[in-house]
Amino acid sequence: MRVFIALMVLVVFASCSPRGNFVMLEELTPEKIAIAEDVTIRVPIYVGTSRREVDGEFGFQRSEHATFMRYDILLPKEHKIGEVTWPKSVKRADPARDFLTLADQQFASDKDFRKDLGKNLGRKGSRDVVVYVHGFNNTMAESIYRVAQMHYDLKVPGVAVHYAWPSRGSALGYVYDRDSALFGRDGLEELLREVADAGAERIIIVAHSMGAALTMETLRQASIRGDRKVMDRMAGVILISPDLDVDLFRAQAHAMGKLPQPFLIFGSTRDSILNLSSKLAGAPDRLGNLSDLTPIADLQVTYYDTAAYNQGAGHNNLGTSPALLQLLGGIANVDAAFRAEARTRVGLLPGVVLTVRNATAIVLSPVEAVATRNAGKVD
Repeated sequence: MRVFIALMVLVVFASCSPRGNFVMLEELTPEKIAIAEDVTIRVPIYVGTSRREVDGEFGFQRSEHATFMRYDILLPKEHKIGEVTWPKSVKRADPARDFLTLADQQFASDKDFRKDLGKNLGRKGSRDVVVYVHGFNNTMAESIYRVAQMHYDLKVPGVAVHYAWPSRGSALGYVYDRDSALFGRDGLEELLREVADAGAERIIIVAHSMGAALTMETLRQASIRGDRKVMDRMAGVILISPDLDVDLFRAQAHAMGKLPQPFLIFGSTRDSILNLSSKLAGAPDRLGNLSDLTPIADLQVTYYDTAAYNQGAGHNNLGTSPALLQLLGGIANVDAAFRAEARTRVGLLPGVVLTVRNATAIVLSPVEAVATRNAGKVD
């Protein structure tokens, strides 16, 4: 009974929180538009979605055919690291304070999408693409604005691409979202192929919460199909607070044969959302709140426990904790971090390092140095 009471409390708080919506810069007054260039930063986000367009909006309904778009998001130069600030209304929107949309474009064909993405890859001077996959209970606007914030705050090089699967955007939509994540496998694989065809040489996937389950299912599917166009370009995977059964993760990893490297998991033993999810699932742990690496010890992964940097429920510390974002500046350069050996990357971060067979656990610490680094090492 206490579990269900806790669930209802979470639902009440979530339902009371205002949901984010797109606000276009062109809707603001001429005076506000005039200052936007001086007080904002433009972050282009390429988007593939399996959400269905209804009355000009991409809601929670599912589409069998992917749609490809580009959003140019404006971030306030003075925004707080890790935070997305939503306009309270169009009338009260302020470019110096709020996230806004400069432009949105729906491509007429996948060829047009590839052409525009390819041009941006050339201008960036890097042919790396980071594909972000959102988690449970997200609207289209919320997921895109969060991607813009994370991509900028983590100072990630390369082009940002986002896969928007048809989440219901409701705290009561867990079962619908779980089914939508499975539905979205083909759409994500199609997006990855389009990114590869656009000229991306290296693709890194960053997936949050339920999006991690979708990502693993998609990579498993691509591996079994022998989709070398996708798999040969996979240069790393980051799972953030993965809401994923540990046994299922093991089965997915073994079906793939070999995990893309490096493979990083950011979790928290104090993630209240996943702790609740574990109880509802009748299992002791989800992949994102493991306290013991033994169940995944045979897999080549690096697991970061971010509990020391918990923000709120602790379910998205990597994206929202200013301290953790600053700490990870040392490995946020994707090109350098993903070419380095795991042990080299480990040395950039303060914390206690434990190695159990193939897996490495790093319990992150907010202090600058930890005397017990590498203590308790088990081979």
